[in-house]
Amino acid sequence: MNKKQKKVLIRIIAAVVLLIALAFVPAEGWLQFALYMLPYLVIGYDILKKAVKGILNRQVFDENFLMAVATIGAIALGDYKEGVAVMLFYQIGELFQSYAVGKSRRNISELMDIRPDYANVEQDGELVQVDPDEVEIGTVILVKPGEKIPIDGIVVEGASSLNTSALTGESLPREAKEGDEVISGCINMTGLLKIRTTKEFGESTVSKILELVENSSSRKSRSENFISKFARIYTPAVCYGAVALAFLPPIVRMVFMGLPADFGTWIYRALTFLVISCPCALVISIPLSFFAGIGGASKEGVLVKGSNYLETLSQTKYVVFDKTGTMTQGVFEVSGIYPAALSKEEVVEYAACAESYSSHPISKSLQKAYGKEIDKNRVTEVKEISGKGVTAQVDGRLVAAGNGKLMDQLGVPYTVCNEVGTLVYVAVDGRFAGCILISDLLKPHAKEAIAALKNAGVTRTVMLTGDTKRVADAVAAELGIHEVCSELLPADKVSKVEELLARKSGKEKLAFVGDGINDAPVLSRADIGIAMGALGSDAAIEAADIVLMDDDPLKISKAIRISRKCLRIVYENIYFAIGVKVVCLILGALGIANMWAAIFADVGVMIIAVLNAIRALNVKKL
Repeated sequence: MNKKQKKVLIRIIAAVVLLIALAFVPAEGWLQFALYMLPYLVIGYDILKKAVKGILNRQVFDENFLMAVATIGAIALGDYKEGVAVMLFYQIGELFQSYAVGKSRRNISELMDIRPDYANVEQDGELVQVDPDEVEIGTVILVKPGEKIPIDGIVVEGASSLNTSALTGESLPREAKEGDEVISGCINMTGLLKIRTTKEFGESTVSKILELVENSSSRKSRSENFISKFARIYTPAVCYGAVALAFLPPIVRMVFMGLPADFGTWIYRALTFLVISCPCALVISIPLSFFAGIGGASKEGVLVKGSNYLETLSQTKYVVFDKTGTMTQGVFEVSGIYPAALSKEEVVEYAACAESYSSHPISKSLQKAYGKEIDKNRVTEVKEISGKGVTAQVDGRLVAAGNGKLMDQLGVPYTVCNEVGTLVYVAVDGRFAGCILISDLLKPHAKEAIAALKNAGVTRTVMLTGDTKRVADAVAAELGIHEVCSELLPADKVSKVEELLARKSGKEKLAFVGDGINDAPVLSRADIGIAMGALGSDAAIEAADIVLMDDDPLKISKAIRISRKCLRIVYENIYFAIGVKVVCLILGALGIANMWAAIFADVGVMIIAVLNAIRALNVKKL
């Protein structure tokens, strides 16, 4: 509990003790009034103060005004215990609400702790701590074990394990070594790292994350906007209704029926009506439900930019994926070697040597598969044949490495490989030596992610890619994706999404998941855009509505389940709060419900709604 909550708790205890003590004190008239004013003012002075301020600021109709009028009215009618009890239970409800909001904010605060306080920069042979905002691009910073990485960059010296749990929700540490790209917000666990910064602090990952979370509350859902509008109309309406209930029936009884007016009874009913009508259960619990949902999602490494996006995500029935970097790792690796005239090792060695002067991802994957340092003195007369491959002299032998078109051009008979992926045919001295298969590997949870989406109620999964039809079809079949469109340009992806948007029904929503700069237009066009945050481009993260911090597609179904749980809780609170209030308002107007029933209809409903709202924080079992 914070200091403010402790003070409220002390006031509640003091008021309860005073009320119990007064039950044993025989007092009447003004003495009784004075004694009961002690616990009333102890527990309610701040509510009265807020009510007066609201009247002075011409913002009369709020819960403070309703509480003040109802309790002062009850005391004026001589119902001292009930007047004090209404204020007491209202404060208990406020304490519950404050605790629930605090719990949700602590989850957000844990995320906020990723902001680094300083960066270590070497100046004149000494290590100096400077503000991360002052560090320029290209500066070498030093990160000690236990410190947060303050700015995105590339490791130039050292190796270490990084704790990324604050960013991704992933408990397993990630290894970082010289040449690796690292992002701000991670905690350096073991070794000393020297990092050359690649971004300014304001553009680094940690700053973008904090900005997303801080701004999320400004984008309200339809449910929140409805409640705000509802409260603005509802509160003055019930106040006028209470005034009518206090005076119209007595006047009708007296003027038209010749009966005693009995103003005291009807004013009591009107005050009960006011206490029952207080809309705080709705006004507090609905935003709190969304806040808790966003907080729970962020703890799992899913950043939602606003409650409106959480609400839209809950209605998602179509999920459209980019392929490379989203469902696949975007890293090419040798996945098969099929020798003909030479051994596997020799086929890879000749291909790697021939490609050693190229920086193409295919060339790098061949060099990685070879696994040894290549002596480039062995390689001469390298010729790159555009769109086909390369030829080179390796140890005095003519080596050709490329696609089938290169083999045809050189007149080398070869055996066609039917495997799916990028095929590199190798010939040595005009003789076919073998074939190497290079594939973009699927992400570990990609197949599981598609199955989880179907279980979550997603009716259509689609993959859009610029890759060849053969590769795209094979990936889609392996993952279990319903529909695939291949060989697309960025503009074609937007057109395909437009077609899918036209195909779905009105209430269904379409989510697009991507990671590259070329995905930004599609992310903006979809009903909900989801970006891969760890390796995704800045443009994709900026355009997206939801960011997955660990690039795991399995988190998409979890995000959908979180959003649906949150919306379910929101509607539970709306129906419960309005339902109980309508019943109690009718009973109060008829004189069946007394002030104690009013206390339950107000404070009891609020406490139940708030406790229900904080369930949105619990996402572990989803």
